[in-house]
Amino acid sequence: MERPTHAPSTAVWAFAWGGAALFVVSLSFFLFSYDINFRREIPGPIDMIAVAWNTVLFSVFALHHTLFARSGLRSWVQQRLATLERSAYVWVASLLFILVCALWRPVPGELWQVYDLPALVLRGLHLVGIVLSVASAAAIDIWELAGVKQVHSRPPQGEAPNAQGQEEFKTTGPYGLVRHPIYLGWFLIVFAVPHMTATRLVFAVVSSIYVLVAIPLEERSLLVTTGGSYERYRKKVRFRLVPGIY
Repeated sequence: MERPTHAPSTAVWAFAWGGAALFVVSLSFFLFSYDINFRREIPGPIDMIAVAWNTVLFSVFALHHTLFARSGLRSWVQQRLATLERSAYVWVASLLFILVCALWRPVPGELWQVYDLPALVLRGLHLVGIVLSVASAAAIDIWELAGVKQVHSRPPQGEAPNAQGQEEFKTTGPYGLVRHPIYLGWFLIVFAVPHMTATRLVFAVVSSIYVLVAIPLEERSLLVTTGGSYERYRKKVRFRLVPGIY
């Protein structure tokens, strides 16, 4: 006999879908900021105060992600919010990302500016990065990432939500190419631009350093929490980020 399930309350439903909407807004605001605001070249010598401010600003956002990835903190939050645990993370992460983009200080200077065919190639790679990131998120269930699926598929009473351990990782599509295709898409988004201003460069470098540090930590956590399924996936898909290189 199946155990009864309960539809989420209006408040829970609104919180989850509000977080999902804010998630979309934060990503859209980032693309607008990076493609419009950050490409404006500022004359003058490099401003190290602005560089330091931007580095600290992004580090606050990254620290939230790192702390929340720790199983102990996640368990603590999950005990108090149950199915809204992921949604709460999405709310905080989205708000912080919007603040990062809104408060990012312009940095004088530029690294490169290209035209004609090279510019078209870079714009194409930039678009590929966006498509790859979205497709990779969709491949692992974008509704779960946004925190919506959890409130519509509540586990029976007494069972922990979001239990991990037995499900096999996908080896098709982007996840058959590299183990972290969303991060590969991120690198294409932030570096494949025809006009690399210093404002963009600081954002690209700081965020990419965080990604490179986060990948082995994330994989170490997955090896511990997935009951061997991530180890099997790692043997099937050899490269983390760049096919044939890394």
